[in-house]
Amino acid sequence: MPVPAEDPALLAAFEARIAAGESIEPKDWMPERYRKQLTRMMSQHAHSEIVGMLPEGNWITRAPSLRRKLSLIAKVQDEAGHGLYIYCGTETLGVDRHELVEQLLDGRAKYSSIFNYPTLAWADMGVIGWLVDGAAIVNQTVLAKASYGPYARAMVRICKEENFHKRQGYEICTVLANGTPAQKAMLQDSVNRFWWPALMMFGPSDTNSPNSAELLRWRVKRKTNDELRQRFVNLTVPQAIALGLTIPDPDLHFNEATGDWEFGEIDWSEFYEVVKGNGPCNQERMETRRAAHENGEWVRAAATAHAEKQRARRDTAAA
Repeated sequence: MPVPAEDPALLAAFEARIAAGESIEPKDWMPERYRKQLTRMMSQHAHSEIVGMLPEGNWITRAPSLRRKLSLIAKVQDEAGHGLYIYCGTETLGVDRHELVEQLLDGRAKYSSIFNYPTLAWADMGVIGWLVDGAAIVNQTVLAKASYGPYARAMVRICKEENFHKRQGYEICTVLANGTPAQKAMLQDSVNRFWWPALMMFGPSDTNSPNSAELLRWRVKRKTNDELRQRFVNLTVPQAIALGLTIPDPDLHFNEATGDWEFGEIDWSEFYEVVKGNGPCNQERMETRRAAHENGEWVRAAATAHAEKQRARRDTAAA
């Protein structure tokens, strides 16, 4: 008979393992709430990687050179791999990935708000790599020490590729920043549009985050949303200065006492509107994902049929 999840002795032992910094593995006992929080967080991460292919995939055919086209194709391919890798991780929690995909397609599941903003110019490919992937790296390097083993190990591999993506994006920004006045103006416009949404990627301030306290207690997260956001700003502002760009925040200033770049108030009303599905590209993103899912049905059916045929052959040979 399964041991009830609320068994106090098992819960105490679990909490002790977390406190000791041990890694929790799929076959280990865990509270149901821990499993649900991980499933929610990991599935949202996987969905974000898959939906995140769309803003950049839109520019593959319009890349300004063969070199840029090849590197963008490689990056979009990497994002698909990241999503599939994390979906595999959720399956270690006893969840079927097809169920998670259905939750995304019917609107029950969320993905990162940043991917509901349009990519209007080639400069956006550089700024997404620099700012968006840069923000992801700040978050994911901490997740590489998460208490759940499969998730932590996935982050080690993913962060290596995300670092490449950030370098690729920053290199595009460097070329544009040192190009013609029109190219630099295009880059500055992109920064103006993506700066605040990039800061929102870390989630609500800690006082308004419904899940942070629990995730921190269980060491799934090791730093708060606000701590991660501040680290991202501290890393990114000097890079913007090196490019000769202006951060679109009149309140931005350096605090000599703390060593932090202090920034202005984030418009959280915009964040919540996008999360609710009212962002610039929410509807377009989901329509594209649903169409891709429907158009790929024959591939899934063929793969399933092939697997069943191979299984039948093995069963016949074994008999």
